[in-house]
Amino acid sequence: MRAVVTGGAGFIGSHLCDHLIARGHRVTVLDDLSTGSLGNLVQAQGSPGFRFVEGDVLDRDLVDSLVSEADTVFHLAAAVGVYNIVDNPLRSLRVNLHGTENVVESAVAHRVPYMVASTSEVYGKNDADGLKEGDDRVYGPATKSRWSYAAAKSLDELVAYVHGVESGVPCVITRFFNVVGPRQTGRYGMVVPRFVDQAMSDEPITVYGTGTQRRCFGSVFDVVPALPLLMDAPEAYNQAVNLGGHEEVSIKGLADRVVELTGSRSPITFVGYEEAYGEGYEDMQRRYPDTSLAARLIGYRPERDLNDIIRSIVEHRRTEGPVPEPV
Repeated sequence: MRAVVTGGAGFIGSHLCDHLIARGHRVTVLDDLSTGSLGNLVQAQGSPGFRFVEGDVLDRDLVDSLVSEADTVFHLAAAVGVYNIVDNPLRSLRVNLHGTENVVESAVAHRVPYMVASTSEVYGKNDADGLKEGDDRVYGPATKSRWSYAAAKSLDELVAYVHGVESGVPCVITRFFNVVGPRQTGRYGMVVPRFVDQAMSDEPITVYGTGTQRRCFGSVFDVVPALPLLMDAPEAYNQAVNLGGHEEVSIKGLADRVVELTGSRSPITFVGYEEAYGEGYEDMQRRYPDTSLAARLIGYRPERDLNDIIRSIVEHRRTEGPVPEPV
């Protein structure tokens, strides 16, 4: 199989490249290196079937030329991270909306099956016990940049879905719930690697808000193998599928766990949302996925608990050093 992975130099994308290459597939990565890093692709670059193309998903002609040579497309390129979205809302909207449109339209034109990565952010402030794929979305004011990412990814899903239905080209939408692991950076607001880096440096661990907000973290090593399996499952076509973990924890509890597992002397401090992100920022009090659809479709069963996830990041930091800065 010849696979194109947009955003393949990023955290999840680079793990997907390694997974595909290990199974004998040829992989072409398209990435502009704005948040990804070539350092994430060291393992992949040693493979004869690997090719890296530095470029932007907003470059329609480039996207089309790469997709035309592929057997399948995994679209993970996006503007990600709370800081990125809040600080650069217009650029983020363009990448997330027009970039997805370019990838999907090229895939449909060349009859190439495609996967579009989405996010639990599409559920907004819905804090139901076990969010299901068909649950309602609850957003804040449209004029708050905080909600621009959720709105854009929702439209990405709609673009992918409608094109898939009308064209008959296989399409899968994956909704990631707080996927974490080695190579992820805390630079853009991702909480687990940020806590680990602070703990390993014995710096204060900064919890935003009260710390009572609850999350469920999934290991990249559980989530990534599910992506090609979903692409090979016709029952998954034209569906959105939740992917994540099953162990729920408060953010304060997460900080405590990181301190314990790293043996850190870091104190835990609390910072208000406005100080961290600016005026008017809203956070969700709970986000817990129902992954029963993925279980029915491909037998998805997360194997790694929160301790495993934290240890994988700690071990990577100790052996590989800090996550490389984007170049």
